[in-house]
Amino acid sequence: MCPHCRAFVTIDDRVCPYCDAQLEPRRVYREPSSGAILGRMIPQAHFTTMMIITINIGLYLVMVAYSMSAGNDSALMNLDPQTLVQFGAKYQPFIVLGGQWWRLITAGFLHLSLLHILMNSWVLFDLGAQVEELYGTARFIAIYFFSTAAGFFASLTFTAALSAGASAGLFGLIGAMIALSLRDKTGMGSMIRGLYIRWVIYVTIIGLFLGADHAAHFGGGIAGFVLGYITGTPSAFGGTVEKVWRGVAAIAVFLTVMSFAKMVLFVLR
Repeated sequence: MCPHCRAFVTIDDRVCPYCDAQLEPRRVYREPSSGAILGRMIPQAHFTTMMIITINIGLYLVMVAYSMSAGNDSALMNLDPQTLVQFGAKYQPFIVLGGQWWRLITAGFLHLSLLHILMNSWVLFDLGAQVEELYGTARFIAIYFFSTAAGFFASLTFTAALSAGASAGLFGLIGAMIALSLRDKTGMGSMIRGLYIRWVIYVTIIGLFLGADHAAHFGGGIAGFVLGYITGTPSAFGGTVEKVWRGVAAIAVFLTVMSFAKMVLFVLR
């Protein structure tokens, strides 16, 4: 950002195109894992975003195979509730009465149908890369993880319906982008804010036709907005704050792995 007017500028600009202030050459902080894949031949293909999409698709295929083996011939198009519960969807009795809180995480990587995972993968492919580019990998992981957990906790609080999907995390990413737009007082910030508010409207309308979990969306969006506003974008020179967020991201990854381990033990019991 321009230190004078706070507008977004490129790292190659020497004069701010908005206020004509002189810009000092700056060293840009970039985490190795936040770069685009294939030398930016596919700009959206950021490593962490693609890893999440790959995990989601892999789990869906495993669940389809499991459901088909149990006699559900239409599993590719629509998974049955028993399979969803078995693989860690948000299911209120098992969480509240059985203490299976790991489901608040695993539910964010499961999907109900082929249409469900295709739509969420498309949104994540586009939106995730933008957030990962601006916030860096550590903040991206933290925002996505805590938005997912907060979203399904809100769902657990307000509805007993069986629920799963990446939408809670996706709304967290949208919330983070809206938060970023509020920190930028220029016209660019207004443009970003308008764009992502429209995202909220579009996804909500689509969700009405798909029976979406709006409590999870709301909880995830609020969590993402709060985290995005608190964290800001990565410092140009690294430092203690960046180490803290890398530590937070590492904790998020660890808790996710532990949740999946719990899920595997539950499936194999």
